[in-house]
Amino acid sequence: NSPILSKEKLDVILSFGKEGSPQYNPNYKHRIFHTSFKEDLRKSLHALGETIADAIIHEGVRLLILDDRNLSEDNLLIPMPMVVGYLNSFLLKKKIRSKASLIAITGEVVDPHSCAVLISFGAAAVYPYLLYATALQFIERKSAQLNGSLSKRKKHALKNINKALNSGLLKIMSKMGICAVDSYQHSSMFDIIGLSHEITSECFEGAVGFLPGLTYSDIENKIRSCHENAFGKKHYQKQYALEVGSYYKFMAKGEYHDFSPDVSLSIRKFARSRQRDDYLTVSRRINNRGLYMVRDFFTLQSDRKPVPLNEVEPVEKITCRFNSAAMSLGSISPEAHEAIAEAMNTIGGMSNSGEGGEDKKRYKTIKNSRIKQVASGRFGVTPEYLRNADELQIKMAQGAKPGEGGQLPGSKVSPLIASLRHTIPGVALISPPPHHDIYSIEDLAQLIYDLKQVNPNAKVSVKLVSTSGVGTIAVGVAKAYADKIVISGYDGGTGAAQLSSIKFAGNPWEIGLSEAHRFLKANGLRDAVELQTDGGLKTGMDVVKAAILGADSYGFGTVLLNTIGCKILRVCHLNKCAVGIATQDEKLREYYTGSVEAVVSYLHNVAQEVREILAKLGYRSLNGIIGRTDLLRVADSERAKKFDFSFLLAHPAENGNSSKKRRQPERNLLEKKVFEDAKATIENPVAPITLSYKINNTHRTFGAYISGMIAEKYGDNGLPKDTLTINLKGNAGQSLGAFMSKGMYIHLTGNANDYVGKGMHGGRIVIVPENINKIKSIAGNTCLYGATGGKLFIAGKAGERFAVRNSGALAVVEGTGDHPCEYMTGGTVVVLGETGINFGAGMTGGAAFVYDKSMTFFDKVNMELVKLDRIDTDEGEEARNYLKRILRSYYNRTQSPRAKFVLDNFLGELRFFWLVTPKDMKSPLNPFEGN
Repeated sequence: NSPILSKEKLDVILSFGKEGSPQYNPNYKHRIFHTSFKEDLRKSLHALGETIADAIIHEGVRLLILDDRNLSEDNLLIPMPMVVGYLNSFLLKKKIRSKASLIAITGEVVDPHSCAVLISFGAAAVYPYLLYATALQFIERKSAQLNGSLSKRKKHALKNINKALNSGLLKIMSKMGICAVDSYQHSSMFDIIGLSHEITSECFEGAVGFLPGLTYSDIENKIRSCHENAFGKKHYQKQYALEVGSYYKFMAKGEYHDFSPDVSLSIRKFARSRQRDDYLTVSRRINNRGLYMVRDFFTLQSDRKPVPLNEVEPVEKITCRFNSAAMSLGSISPEAHEAIAEAMNTIGGMSNSGEGGEDKKRYKTIKNSRIKQVASGRFGVTPEYLRNADELQIKMAQGAKPGEGGQLPGSKVSPLIASLRHTIPGVALISPPPHHDIYSIEDLAQLIYDLKQVNPNAKVSVKLVSTSGVGTIAVGVAKAYADKIVISGYDGGTGAAQLSSIKFAGNPWEIGLSEAHRFLKANGLRDAVELQTDGGLKTGMDVVKAAILGADSYGFGTVLLNTIGCKILRVCHLNKCAVGIATQDEKLREYYTGSVEAVVSYLHNVAQEVREILAKLGYRSLNGIIGRTDLLRVADSERAKKFDFSFLLAHPAENGNSSKKRRQPERNLLEKKVFEDAKATIENPVAPITLSYKINNTHRTFGAYISGMIAEKYGDNGLPKDTLTINLKGNAGQSLGAFMSKGMYIHLTGNANDYVGKGMHGGRIVIVPENINKIKSIAGNTCLYGATGGKLFIAGKAGERFAVRNSGALAVVEGTGDHPCEYMTGGTVVVLGETGINFGAGMTGGAAFVYDKSMTFFDKVNMELVKLDRIDTDEGEEARNYLKRILRSYYNRTQSPRAKFVLDNFLGELRFFWLVTPKDMKSPLNPFEGN
């Protein structure tokens, strides 16, 4: 049931392949192959392949046990990923790969990533002996401090290790959209950075390679260096047998960390003094750090003579290109979030709210985040929120943890955060990892269209992660009429995620930015969109190199937190930040000492450094160097010369197709006509109004434009109940009633497409078929996605992913497809019929009533977070009375025969209802207003 073996399972497998054993089976005949070498890494690897091929063909070996436990002073080890990947490819070429399985017994697997690498490149199973041994040794050392039996503690520790590896592996697979480990095996779903074409083609066939460089001899030299560290004579004079390492936390003379204590201290020193000399100290430390980031391998060159500094564009022209990276209110404290917003507004740049929503008290002040992240209708997205933005950002992915949504532990969900995210304090919040309303460029285009309807004055940006193929995606995003594309690098920080979520994820922004810029240019779309990048930017030199690689604007994240006092303690996800930044604990927030002036001063100094570099290059503005890769040359060092940077330095000609052809045609004429008809009532809502129209499926996002106009005037308070009633007849297009405001009532006779009620905040949507006596599908997929309020009554069936991330809406539907009520945090859903599988996955709030007359629902529920209760008991009186009121309202609005039958036979039909609620909380039933 898992590719990660325990000692017992390994022994069982080996017993099947041992001749003379009672369990012997020739189909499991095995042989152990040690993965060590003495001389010539490449020849040893090839020789091992020939030996193994011979064993398969002539000895009938079916289990290939690759074992690195013969490490010694004389034996060096071939890296296990190299062995597994090479054998997988070599045996396939020999046409004997299907005859044998690879099992790796290795000390190299110490986390889910290292396990995933081996499986992805061909291993069927992994036995991480050194990880197990480390856990056992740890327990033995701590035995005096722990209670209970030592053997039981050891067993418990080994189970925990195995469980953690399995959970991490499942998470990696889920981010790639893979459900079964058989599908992940041999998938080669990794990007290779810095290895030669020869190694990539021989050992990691099928993976995408970037910046080819290091050869077999380079890898061998590194192995010999590590081996000498472990076994050399000088080592035995040290206090410890082995170096402790510093991968996750900085240690002096350990692995390089870009935010090392000296850099962090220097930034905080500048924040206190705000003196130019202190900034230059920071800048010199980072710009002269050596060859650690991709951009470090380039130096600047120019085709012009220097110009006087006073001829270069002023600081204000540069700082207006600066954005703060998306950091949600929740991952960081209100004080930190507001300070960054105020600072960015002060310099003419823009702060990014992140996906956690924002206190509406800030909207009309200097603390307003001009970029509101939508994250596809997730936390806190309301009409008023959307109208108070200059830019709406769709978070498709992020560099810090691509493929995942936000993760906010319950300890960080304070009353304020809960109110902004429409949930309950103390409950952990999980966003949908992929975008459950975006499966294609067409879906993305629909969301962009939705946002432009609710706020026509805002630009729409799409945040992508730097990865292979991002150039092709960027072209699609541009064709979907986005105004801006953000390429996020892998080394961003996060105030919420665990360490295992942010290591080995994504690529350097330099690679993705360069690819996006070139692909857009080749398709004649570069002038149609703005390109931005973020991920580890700190200095003016970073900005200049980003501009040369194609960026128009620049995002700063962790460095801004550092400027307001962050000490890089790496405990963000624990809610224990000692300086009051990455915490919601009120006592810890008292220690916050950051200032707006520090952030303003830091970014002014970054801009000044940009000006000075531009002057030396002979350019008077950033516009002059954007995309000018001829201004970069590879650094003059032996290490830099090993790599091929031609991919980044390519300079394609602009495609002759004019980007003006991308101009979006005028649409939504029907709703604009409706708005004109209802304008007087919206301006002065003294009396309700009812309007009637025919609609067809080319009329997309009906209701969002009017909702935005209402929100502009009245905020989220909207209009009085049922002020504006719109009767529609026909087949509505996608996103009917998206982001709907209070006071609106849309009644549709006919059917609707996908995304009905997406992000709706109030009002009512009722959909009934032309023939009410026939139950059929009358609404599409992903209805009510991210809704924060309102009511949706559907007198028929809806598609898949109904009410995903619902946090406040009431819905009644007569059947759904798969995955209903995923990631719900609030609201109520009533299903008067069959549901699909995976009901309630990730559901942490709200309640659902399901009418299960066929007695099949129990097997369709994802029981990880939810529980099922009957409501025909003494304890269920409140719930059944609540359900009855909802059904009466539903029947009054739809005349549904099924609702009438249930109401007429309520006492008898009660036994078929399940109440679904989260396990770890008592979900309060939403107040119900009746008809």
